Amino acid sequence: MGQTSPRRGVRTIALAAAVTVASPLALSATAAPQLQEDQSRKTYIVQLAADPIATYEGGTAGIAATKPAPGQKVKAGSANAKKYEAHLRNEQAKALKSAGVKADRKTHEFTVALNGFTADLTAAEAAHLAKAKGVVNVWEDETRHADTVTTPDYLGMTGKTGVWQQQFGGDENAGKGIVVGVIDTGIDPGNPSFASIGAPAPEGAFECETENDPAFTCSDKIVGARWYGAEFGNNVNFDFKSPRDTNGHGSHTAGTAAGNHGVPMSIQGYDLGEGSGMAPAAQVAVYKALWQTAAGTGSGQTSGLVAAIDDAVADGVDVINYSVSGSSTYVVTADELAFFGAAEAGVFVATSAGNSGDTVGVSSVAHNSPWTMTVAASTHNRGAVKTVTLGDGSVYEGVGIGDAVGPAPLVLAKDVALPGVSETAARECWLDANTATAGQQPSLDPAQVAGKIVICDRGTVDRVHKSAAVKLAGGIGMIQTNVNDAQSLNADFHTLPSIHVNGTDGAAIKVYEASAAAPTATISAMSTDPVNAPVMAGFSSYGPALAGGGDLLKPDITAPGVDVAAAYHQDRTTGEPTFNSISGTSMSAPHIAGLGALLKDKYPTWSPMAIKSAMMTTARQTDDEGQPIQWSQGDATPLNYGAGEVQPGRSYNPGLVYDSTSTDWYAYACAIGQLQLVGGAGICGQVPEIDPSDLNYPSIAVGDLAGKQIITRTVTNVTKQAMQYRAQVEAPAGTTVTVSPSKMTLTPGAKATYKVTITRTTAPIGEYTFGALTWAPNSPKFNAVRSPIAIRPVALAAPGEVVGSGTAGTTEISVIPGFAGTLGTEVDGLLASSGGTVTVNPRAGLQDAAFFHEVPAGTKVVRVATFSDEVTASDIDLNFYRYDAAANTISLVASSGNGDSTEEVTVRDLAPGRYYVALDNYSGEPGATARVHLWNLGDKAEGNLTVSPASVAVTQGTATTVTAAWNGLDATKRYLGQVNFLEGSTVAGSTLVTVNP
Repeated sequence: MGQTSPRRGVRTIALAAAVTVASPLALSATAAPQLQEDQSRKTYIVQLAADPIATYEGGTAGIAATKPAPGQKVKAGSANAKKYEAHLRNEQAKALKSAGVKADRKTHEFTVALNGFTADLTAAEAAHLAKAKGVVNVWEDETRHADTVTTPDYLGMTGKTGVWQQQFGGDENAGKGIVVGVIDTGIDPGNPSFASIGAPAPEGAFECETENDPAFTCSDKIVGARWYGAEFGNNVNFDFKSPRDTNGHGSHTAGTAAGNHGVPMSIQGYDLGEGSGMAPAAQVAVYKALWQTAAGTGSGQTSGLVAAIDDAVADGVDVINYSVSGSSTYVVTADELAFFGAAEAGVFVATSAGNSGDTVGVSSVAHNSPWTMTVAASTHNRGAVKTVTLGDGSVYEGVGIGDAVGPAPLVLAKDVALPGVSETAARECWLDANTATAGQQPSLDPAQVAGKIVICDRGTVDRVHKSAAVKLAGGIGMIQTNVNDAQSLNADFHTLPSIHVNGTDGAAIKVYEASAAAPTATISAMSTDPVNAPVMAGFSSYGPALAGGGDLLKPDITAPGVDVAAAYHQDRTTGEPTFNSISGTSMSAPHIAGLGALLKDKYPTWSPMAIKSAMMTTARQTDDEGQPIQWSQGDATPLNYGAGEVQPGRSYNPGLVYDSTSTDWYAYACAIGQLQLVGGAGICGQVPEIDPSDLNYPSIAVGDLAGKQIITRTVTNVTKQAMQYRAQVEAPAGTTVTVSPSKMTLTPGAKATYKVTITRTTAPIGEYTFGALTWAPNSPKFNAVRSPIAIRPVALAAPGEVVGSGTAGTTEISVIPGFAGTLGTEVDGLLASSGGTVTVNPRAGLQDAAFFHEVPAGTKVVRVATFSDEVTASDIDLNFYRYDAAANTISLVASSGNGDSTEEVTVRDLAPGRYYVALDNYSGEPGATARVHLWNLGDKAEGNLTVSPASVAVTQGTATTVTAAWNGLDATKRYLGQVNFLEGSTVAGSTLVTVNP
């Protein structure tokens, strides 16, 4: 299916009320008016082709390489780096000038992790700048959102046998000399989690931007603090205009990753004992790029986030925590490409998987790039079990903090609402039922709530606000019910005795309340006994990863992310430091960031990928009781937790690691067809061509197993002794798996390559099945090296398109069937293009020629194309829009902007209706003309395309070739058709057939 290029985001443009026809048309299409384009300026992020400082390996005359050696940091302040920085700035200025964009439109520049800048541009200027020499990508700026007292004990960090003592000689040394960069909502410098630790100044050049906040002082714990405000389009009206944290999210993630050891913590009067971050001796550099919103959440613009990444790498951080939302479909967004540069420079990056597991669900996992570590969220074993006993004796278990209450009358929130309150606000116990009206508008009626326990639904507003609403109305307790069983249970710190129960139990409690004459309930006190863990959090986003079609397993790993206690913002009344217990993949990612900091401290020459591998191959897939990790639908799988739950103590002796470099990452991004979207086609021609599943990764995934596939991996011995390993296979159900060689001997530092052959036997088509490959060592000193396997069989692997020429001819199509039996074929087309010639006079904007295009019902494929030999301008671009007649607007569906006038947009399965095609004469030749070709390909065979043989016996996993033949075509026309491959009567796959004159 055609995709919108990331360099041109979807935009909506209002149509003018009175317009003129853009150009004379000789098309079988409806003439359209030129649109009144949006001339407002927006912030765009522009990337240039040359390497940034962090990855530059030389090649520019007179400027030596600036990429750091393994184990070293970027020297952004060196004379050579400054010389290269000046070169990059000069190239950026040339790009602006060549596109006719004023230099003062540039608002910020990136030179360390990403080579580029931000600029305030119109949509037309952005499109023209995207074509400038040296520019590889232009993105419209986007808004991104912010996505543990006992967790050090739970993960085995504490005590005489814990990681801190065994690996570092004590917590006072754990992470010493390592700097964790936290890109988030800022930090509370007064929280004891960030008090002075008596550490020397770290290597690097950190800045403390606190001019607007004299009370904020950096220290030997907080070694750097920057902020990215209104100049990046951020709304700073609800926040400190400094690195100080209003929201609390940034303080919490920083405290979880690297908060000091032995900090007394309490929340709303509950004493939680002493807490710590994962790397308590590490130092923190803060980059405030998320800002408090009116709704109390944290959000920020991508441009500011990229600037923060760029500065963090330049400053010299060792690790970055990024508990921020991200793309679930692309690995080539601005922030992901900035992380590419960071990882190549040796910075370990932990990212949150996202919190859409109980809403979006399948394939909601974000941050699918192989160069970052993507972290899911699961529970830990801090006991917070409560029960609710109903008046009929029924007992239901949930979670909660605090004291008992009851027996007391039980009421349903929606039945005790104040007049005029919406059903949703009442049912969910909103503290403020009408935010549009000044002052707090309660949702619950005190006359009906006083002295009672109230049943409130989860949803919309903060969970702790619901209990506050009950208390405001005089209630004495709350039962919070999930609306489905996929949602997590959270032991929040409420303002009155409360219990949180799952959707099934909540429904049963409501049935009792509705049927009993005088319903009552009793909420027990909290049990502090440890509970079985981990369980996957309902909100934790899971795979398969959309980027790459499931050929890379994401998330990578899981860590505690439910009810994590850590530092928070200062009290807004007293200014005193506070702590909070919150949940999200935002909380699990900093656990991995902190653990990555410890591994980097222990093994300073290990690459970020080696650190990732050590954690992944030593993770566990069972809970404390030895049973499979669970989620709401039963046994969790690698799509939920990746390699499993992190086991820090085991990661220091991984034995073998799966390493990879930027060349491998480029090859992967090319293999999934994404680097080409951002001007990387030239790079794709220089790196090895691979199957995406062959990226050297600690997990094995095949999203399109057509019968059989051979996967290659290379391991490196990171021990100081010769090691022998033997392969142990847990084959995914319905498959056979062989490993060759099945035994390996490696000397210290040596590499060994092996191949894994996966063959489908009975595994259902289109459904994932899971297994594992484990390399068992000959020495008990080292851990087994385990890689999860996730495969999805498909019925057929076929090329997307074949191209032929002439009025008659043939071309071969090679396919791999995922089944044994008979492979049938049928054809659509060949369909001659419609269309005609338009005049494309250059003018301001992107609509130098425009027309409507009708797509009828039954259309399988829509294609719009131009060809350089039929266009008199040297460079035109093509934009294809969806037209909304009711709103009189258009929105971009797809675009094509090559460096010449051969442009093509192909989209499958479009809804029928009216669409809008616009051509932009980028090269600017006056009076230019272009022939435009249009196809609406349906399921009709035109009698001019055949396939031989029409059916053929096939063997699963063995390539089969058929021949497509055409005849009787018009030499003056271009044709489009499709060969459909059948298993029985079901289409197993399709290949487009294009025939040119």
